[in-house]
Amino acid sequence: MKRFEPVIGLEVHVELLTETKLFCRCATAFGALPNEQVCEICLGLPGHRPLLNKKAVEYAIRAALALNCEIAEQIDFDRKNYFYCDLPKGYQISQFFNPTGTNGYVDMVVNGTARRIRIRQIHMEEDVGKLVHQGEIMGSATSRVDFNRAGIPLVEIVTQPDLRSAEEARIFLQKLRTILLYAGVSDCKMEEGSMRCDANVSLRPVGSGMLGNKTELKNMNSFRSVQRGIEHEIERQEEILEEGGHVIPETRHFDENRGLTRAMRSKFQAADYRCFPDPNIIPVIPDKDWVARIRESLPEMPDSRTARLTGLGLPPYDVEIITSDRELADFYDAACASYREAKTLSNWIMGEFVRLLNAGGMKVSESRVTPGQLAALLALVDNGVISGKSAKEVFEEMFATGKDAEAVITEKGLTQISDSGELEKIANKVIAANPAVVADFKNGKTKAIGFLVGQVMKETRGQANPQVVNKILAEKLNNC
Repeated sequence: MKRFEPVIGLEVHVELLTETKLFCRCATAFGALPNEQVCEICLGLPGHRPLLNKKAVEYAIRAALALNCEIAEQIDFDRKNYFYCDLPKGYQISQFFNPTGTNGYVDMVVNGTARRIRIRQIHMEEDVGKLVHQGEIMGSATSRVDFNRAGIPLVEIVTQPDLRSAEEARIFLQKLRTILLYAGVSDCKMEEGSMRCDANVSLRPVGSGMLGNKTELKNMNSFRSVQRGIEHEIERQEEILEEGGHVIPETRHFDENRGLTRAMRSKFQAADYRCFPDPNIIPVIPDKDWVARIRESLPEMPDSRTARLTGLGLPPYDVEIITSDRELADFYDAACASYREAKTLSNWIMGEFVRLLNAGGMKVSESRVTPGQLAALLALVDNGVISGKSAKEVFEEMFATGKDAEAVITEKGLTQISDSGELEKIANKVIAANPAVVADFKNGKTKAIGFLVGQVMKETRGQANPQVVNKILAEKLNNC
């Protein structure tokens, strides 16, 4: 048995989806040339005062509500003073004393066990510049600073130390990302830095209520990196403690290529940021009616949607896939309004629809096929107008052109043949041409009928209704 258990808390920085920065009108678009989207305010030049972005405040409140937080009665900002080359003013505008939201939570399931991870707080702050290193961060000879990111509005989401494994941390982050995407406050693109995670990791004896010395892990830019980095740090600390040593409190860098963490700087003493209220930013008193409207504007969130789709009889796997993407879930709901076979619909959406989206590198919103068109196609299959096999061919054409199913079926001549008289003539021809197979059937080899069905389908170029064909052949063979 393990002697020690991990205690993990996360600090997640999420860029808000505003068009301009937190305190100025500079653009927030990703991918601009270095230092192209800057001005006197976000560069911290003297003589210029910040003006708070109302949309950023709305998004922060929206995120806090989505995470079940209590909203502060007054929103104000503080100066967090420290020196680093990516911080142009010599201080960062943040919310140290009075965060936007507190006492929230995220519910999740890990290996079949329900877990509730508490959110200590969610607060707004401005982002800092980005260091561009020559080579690896730990061995870079020179580094340059791009201030395009400086001033972009962030929310920092701080959990309580409730996580107990690297896997739990990954699952939490994935659930958090889904919630924020549903809320529409961020694009959460970790590869572009709009969602970044630091992890505080410590170990303690199993059963102890005390916390051990913690290290802070940085540079984890994917869910996989978060899990790998925390796993390695747990192993490293466990080895130290097993040998009777002491874990040094420090900030550590996760080396993605080597799969290990390396020390960056000591954390023996708590940083003194000398925070004080920013005199240039007027406090905001959120109007209760405004907060209520923001709450009402939130869509159905993942947990509620999961419960509803489960109630339709969908298996957990289908529900997880569909609800993981708000656009996909919206598409499913819209199609389900016209087509009530929930499982058939989920099979098509998770199969053909997602396959074609992935092949084209497309989002759901970019699809030419509407939910109503997919529902109409599946209804044609159920009514015997077209076979399930041909329906896939039709759907590909619909996806490429945006045409309705009936139009594609007519153009391609794929209408399913269900006329008994026509199919009987073809069945008689196939039976006459395959006396050995008929003899096998008569001798008890009932699976031989499958070959005959295949021959009828070949004669009709796959357009025969297989159910009708099976029935006709069975009757004729049993009466021979």
